[in-house]
Amino acid sequence: MTLLDAKGLHGGYGGMNILNGIDMSIQSNEIGVIIGANGAGKSTALKAVFGLLNVTEGEVLLNGENITNLAPEKLVRAGMGFVPQEHNIFPSLTVLENLEMGAFVRRDNFSHLIDQIYGYFPDLAEKRNQPAGELSGGQRQMVAMGRALMTEPKLLLLDEPTAGLSPRFMNVIFDRVVEINKSGVGILMVEQNAKQALAIAHKGFVLAAGRNRYTDTGAALLADPEVAKSFLGG
Repeated sequence: MTLLDAKGLHGGYGGMNILNGIDMSIQSNEIGVIIGANGAGKSTALKAVFGLLNVTEGEVLLNGENITNLAPEKLVRAGMGFVPQEHNIFPSLTVLENLEMGAFVRRDNFSHLIDQIYGYFPDLAEKRNQPAGELSGGQRQMVAMGRALMTEPKLLLLDEPTAGLSPRFMNVIFDRVVEINKSGVGILMVEQNAKQALAIAHKGFVLAAGRNRYTDTGAALLADPEVAKSFLGG
């Protein structure tokens, strides 16, 4: 069954549409990557899926269930996790406390999940008692991703996870995205580092003016000269 199926999404802010009929679909074993120029509607599309933007037309299905415009807290309980680009950690709390905050919907013992996240991100194990606000940008992104994984989501949404990171941390984040996906979590991410993102993507969605311009496998989009010229820097 298709994990996420977003069909004909329209929506925006203040009565102005930013999304003008976007379609996105991924399976549970897939990584989907959304790319496009600034203002194309990439992050807006992700917010529409996660209930942070009112969808005025179209629908969003999660495992075949209509979740259009459900509140984010209900979507978390339904199996969705979301990591925004900014303000995605509690800086005054320790790394461990941030992870524990991610388990707010759980009533069971989740210590095994914390161990799993430390396995993904060994840096966090070393700094578990350090305030998250004192970490590097790459390490803070690890905290944000780890916190979202504490609910064991079926689908993880990532908004610009490598923005502003050094090449070292960018590569670590991409590697962990692949590893998390192989563990059984579907991933839909917006990325500005388009070439690197498409290289790990099963599906790519190239947006322009709130519409799908190209939709194909990551490999096919990387090989498309028109996509390369317009969206990948030549």
